[in-house]
Amino acid sequence: MRKTPNVLFLMADEHQALALSCLGHDVVQTPNLDRLAERGTLFENAYTPSPICVPARAALATGQPVHQTGYWDNATAYDGRVPSWGHRLQAAGVPVTSIGKLHYRDDSDLTGFDRQILPMHIQHGIGQVWGSVRNPLPDHPHGGEMLGGIGAGLSKYNCYDMNVAEAAEGFLSERARDESPWAAFVSFVAPHFPLIVPQDYLDLYPAKDMPLPPVRPANGFPTHPWVARMNGIEDSDTQLGNDDRRREAIAAYYALCTFVDAQIGRVLDALEAAGLSDDTLVIYSSDHGEQLGIRGRWGKSTLYRESTQVPLIAAGPGFAPDRRVTTAVSLLDIAPTITAALGLSPDPDWTGRPLQDIAAAAPDPDRVVLSEYHAVMSPSAGFMLANSRWCYHHYVGYPPELYDLQSDPLQTRNLSGHPEFELVERSLRHILSDHCDPAEVDARAKADQDRLVARFGGPRAAYETGPSGATPVPEG
Repeated sequence: MRKTPNVLFLMADEHQALALSCLGHDVVQTPNLDRLAERGTLFENAYTPSPICVPARAALATGQPVHQTGYWDNATAYDGRVPSWGHRLQAAGVPVTSIGKLHYRDDSDLTGFDRQILPMHIQHGIGQVWGSVRNPLPDHPHGGEMLGGIGAGLSKYNCYDMNVAEAAEGFLSERARDESPWAAFVSFVAPHFPLIVPQDYLDLYPAKDMPLPPVRPANGFPTHPWVARMNGIEDSDTQLGNDDRRREAIAAYYALCTFVDAQIGRVLDALEAAGLSDDTLVIYSSDHGEQLGIRGRWGKSTLYRESTQVPLIAAGPGFAPDRRVTTAVSLLDIAPTITAALGLSPDPDWTGRPLQDIAAAAPDPDRVVLSEYHAVMSPSAGFMLANSRWCYHHYVGYPPELYDLQSDPLQTRNLSGHPEFELVERSLRHILSDHCDPAEVDARAKADQDRLVARFGGPRAAYETGPSGATPVPEG
């Protein structure tokens, strides 16, 4: 084994944390991620720094929370202005390659990669400007269906992911001859919508057998007013229309989970064929989760665990096989994990800890991680704090929520304001105040977004005619 390992970071987009068969999911099949978990460590309580693509990826790159860097939404993408973990590796002479989706501003920015293969960035370097209109929040729906098509087919994103896997296979074959360490970030689109997937994957999931979301307004579960305000702008659940269509959407999503698992399997096979498995730290995660109809929401953008929790597996040097960790962790822990693997010091501005240290230590039920949301459809800033038991939601100008994840994993009973849980809520609220002043952050985010929107002619012009944020698929 090399003294200094390589790093292979695999990422999917919008992969719900529990949608792994190694976690005992009743439906989804992810055999290749299961085998990665068998030879590595599975982090059961991992969270994104922000439940939407662009801010999450900027936080992952920089190792800093959204409120510190100001990458607020899908129109303020990472541009290299704040140093990344890739820059840290480059400064130490370790070559860093990206293959696939980055969702940064564009490929001309110096974002910490020596080479970008098949990069996917925000549309025209501009992104989803209509989603930056938050002050005031629009009072009418945004046109179009968010989920896109649903069912069997071969979308341009399916083809892109297969091309990414092929490019990664070629890259790893070439690395078999390298003596020096390298790092690669291989990133796929699936299971992100549109919910189009090849027929052979969809055949694994008959729509009639799909379970409906367990928590939704139709079953008597109330909608928090912060989330209800989102529904007034975009309501995919109503657009789906009936339960048969909802089951079809769920089937397609699970099929996409298996599809992306197959592409990851190709990459893992290529790593093994190159003789590099023992010498390479492999990390798998997603930028955020997927609501999948729970609480009547599809996509991401809420503070609930369906949206904020992510899968996270680490295998190879520094991680014990077939191990599970319950301590709460964050994608902000990835940057120091990568530098620790390569024997490099972390950036002093990073807020996370190496996952190697967390995995080797005794479970820490009190470790708290932060997620935050300032993007499309949100009437105000939302902050989530979670440890391995408790989850607290703070909404600027809206009632808070507190959930006991052990007794209520689906987050159906809001305990905020109950006297017997006052000490827990007060402690989490105090931890949030140590991170930031929520009202000040909300005002700062909206001021930055106001300036951005003004460049596009003001709220009405940006909302009605601004770029959609759809990302073009690179050729290849």
